[in-house]
Amino acid sequence: MFTQLIDPLGNLTLTCLVALVPVVALLLMLAVWRLPAWLATLLGSVLTFLLAAWLWKMPLDQGAHAYAYGAATGVWNVDWITFWGMVLFNTLAVSGVFENFRRWLIAQGSLDVRVQTMLFAWAFGALLEGLVGFGYPWAVVAPILISLGISDLNAIRVAAIANNAPVSYGALGAPIITLAAVTSYPLLALSGSVGTIVAVLALLPPWVLLYLVSGKEGVKGGWPLAVVGSLGYIAGQYPVARYWGPYLPDVVGAMVCFAALLILLKVWQPKATLGYGGVPVDAATARQTQGHGLKPGEVLQAWLPFVVLLAVVVPWTGPWSNLPKVSWFKAQAVGCSALASVCTADKPSLTAVFDFKPYIAGTAILTTCIIVAVLLLATGRLKVGQLGEVFRRSFHQMWGALLVGVFIFGLAYTFNYSGMAASLAKGFAGLGTAFVIVCPILGFIGVALSGSNTSTNAMFGKFQALVGAQLGMPPLLLPSLNSVGAEIGKPVAPQTASVGVSTSKFVRKEGDVIRHNMGWTFILLAYLIVIAVLLYFAHPRAMELR
Repeated sequence: MFTQLIDPLGNLTLTCLVALVPVVALLLMLAVWRLPAWLATLLGSVLTFLLAAWLWKMPLDQGAHAYAYGAATGVWNVDWITFWGMVLFNTLAVSGVFENFRRWLIAQGSLDVRVQTMLFAWAFGALLEGLVGFGYPWAVVAPILISLGISDLNAIRVAAIANNAPVSYGALGAPIITLAAVTSYPLLALSGSVGTIVAVLALLPPWVLLYLVSGKEGVKGGWPLAVVGSLGYIAGQYPVARYWGPYLPDVVGAMVCFAALLILLKVWQPKATLGYGGVPVDAATARQTQGHGLKPGEVLQAWLPFVVLLAVVVPWTGPWSNLPKVSWFKAQAVGCSALASVCTADKPSLTAVFDFKPYIAGTAILTTCIIVAVLLLATGRLKVGQLGEVFRRSFHQMWGALLVGVFIFGLAYTFNYSGMAASLAKGFAGLGTAFVIVCPILGFIGVALSGSNTSTNAMFGKFQALVGAQLGMPPLLLPSLNSVGAEIGKPVAPQTASVGVSTSKFVRKEGDVIRHNMGWTFILLAYLIVIAVLLYFAHPRAMELR
């Protein structure tokens, strides 16, 4: 049975530097040479496999099995859910239902830029992140903000900062699903631990958003929006993440936030209606309201897909359901971990597993797509001929991301199985408790360069878990901080920015956008580090496995 080598080069520092070669090569290919993500992860996985076999003496047959099981896990656990999430989104877009939802939402707010920012950048952006992710919230929200008089560059920054908190649960929970797959920690436990951190993190961005669009005076006059917006999102996000899983925290958080903000606006309005920059809007203009022009049935149609999504996914995937636990096939490559004290053939300390569970969340999303499509076809909103357009658009948008799911998981499984992650963990454990500060920074750097929270969790998740075990930290702490640190880095990620600017005049000018976003991104990263330190020293039990 294969036993990992902790220090194949006889010098732990040199071993750690070589173990970092695949990570550095991947980030160079993405951020410097600007290769497509699917090609970069393919080349990175080949490089990782060669190093693992050559220096870490990973057997070729067992290593090939580990890579194959990782690739299969990427297809089934992540690609299966993200593709059907995109199909659902495009079904709404092609049928016009999504546009009606957007029009209805615009009509609910006043002309005050603070109200519209909270409704669209914060709540609507979280809904888009929960359904689709991959930078689309920027692309959809920024044009709406621009129509309110915000300049392109500042509108993109507002959309990006608002998109921070929801990212770990983006694309129906893909980053957390990935983190659970590579760490072997329970999915619900990781969802809850990340949800705890995100709940605290989400207290700050609404205040930043108000300041960005209206200045200090705008914050003074509009602070109830920040309070209700943050607490509304948390009220939906936290219990879902904690008790149901990672699939719908953003969707439910966004819907509760919408409801909370609209109720607030029924009983309270800012004394002065402000435009961008805190400039007062004249009284005559402020009294104008923008009608949505929709019939009651069209409003019902606009909300119906989200109701169906909740009605299907919540009972299907909740902890009370046995459907996601049904397994038809399981394969694994086994070995002995370099960091384990006990390892036998009956109880190997190292496994690379593919577990085919047919009724996982992706199948629930497929079921939702079918129900929504049938309802829209029955009401005449969707034509049979448009279904082909839905799938063509979805495949065009997603084929690269689907390949990334294959290659990044193959890379991550090889990285972990060979012992490269264990070598890094042994080396970084020398930092001691100071690593709790370094941990979210690594997640930040990973996503800032790769553009993907999912990929960052695949690369660094197991490594963070191993460092935590070496240091005796609560097991969920470092992997969770890695994921949330990756959230913070999204506004300065070139790949995310390239999608986010696609509907603005900053196409192919991502560098301008990234520089503009950087200052506030660093402030949010510092805030996260404070949260990390407080969690570790004041409330470590929140990060324990229960």
